[in-house]
Amino acid sequence: MKKLTIAILILCIAPFGVFAAESGMPLERAPVDITDNDSLQRGAESFVNYCLTCHGASYMRYNRHRDIGYTNEEILEKMIHTDQKVGDLMLSAMRKEEGEVWFGVAPPDLSVIARSRGSDWLYTYLKAFYRDDTTGTGWNNLVYDRVAMPHVLYQLQGEQILVVKGDQKSLSLDKPGQMTSAEFDKFVGDLVNYLVYLGEPHANERKELGIKVMLFLLGMLVLTYLLKKEYWRDIH
Repeated sequence: MKKLTIAILILCIAPFGVFAAESGMPLERAPVDITDNDSLQRGAESFVNYCLTCHGASYMRYNRHRDIGYTNEEILEKMIHTDQKVGDLMLSAMRKEEGEVWFGVAPPDLSVIARSRGSDWLYTYLKAFYRDDTTGTGWNNLVYDRVAMPHVLYQLQGEQILVVKGDQKSLSLDKPGQMTSAEFDKFVGDLVNYLVYLGEPHANERKELGIKVMLFLLGMLVLTYLLKKEYWRDIH
């Protein structure tokens, strides 16, 4: 039984070790706060402008963004750039067959990517692209070696190059982008924060309900204890 328990723990922990080990660099802490609606709105707009062309979020409907402070009119204005309607699913503009032809593999749906990879992995990954002329796209990534995805944010971040010193690999900014390093970190942080929200839009409601249930049970425990004392006082 003890051996079985240890084996289960190893299987549960192993994926996190793989994500960290495959990166070749330490993962940075993502500034995640899914109660920050301003951050989520900025991330949502970045997602539809930079990600939704290739990647879908097919478990999510546009009108769900009313939960983070948008009105239907704002959703139509800021998030929908096609003929889709507010109640439609967030589907990619790229068809699977097109993605396979252009990139060699269809871009994955991002509905639960944050739950699959983890927020720290995504945050580091989006900041770890560098120029590599040996790849088909001209880009590589220090977190995901020879990734098929091009660096769609390079105009914002700039162009990085790989620096190798012994066994150590790092990145250096070769050509600056439209944003400073701090501005780009904030941009990516908002985008990752939104991807975390995307994986479980009900998370805030679930946590709030959980607190209410625990407070209710605690109150019932106190009342039950007082009732028990009152009952047994009359008997003794």
